[in-house]
Amino acid sequence: QPPRPCEDYWGEWKHCRGLRHAFHHYYAHGELPACGRWREDYEACRAWERLRAAAAQEALCKSERARVMESQKYAPVWTLRKSPPPDWYLPLDQDKPN
Repeated sequence: QPPRPCEDYWGEWKHCRGLRHAFHHYYAHGELPACGRWREDYEACRAWERLRAAAAQEALCKSERARVMESQKYAPVWTLRKSPPPDWYLPLDQDKPN
């Protein structure tokens, strides 16, 4: 059984090809999104379901692993605290003029 339903890959491909998403991606990254990977994953998923093709299974699993690794490669923006600041219980200085 594929890691996701095949309709998820189809939906992601349709979303990726949408005008709104393409505009946002171009605005944020300066290039159009590459949607071919979602289409290939959809076709591999269908081949896995219909034909039980081992090559399609391996390609889909490899793509999913790459997607997970890509999402984990970015470090958090903020450093996490180990404990609260020493003066956390004091009132804030909101009422004082600058």
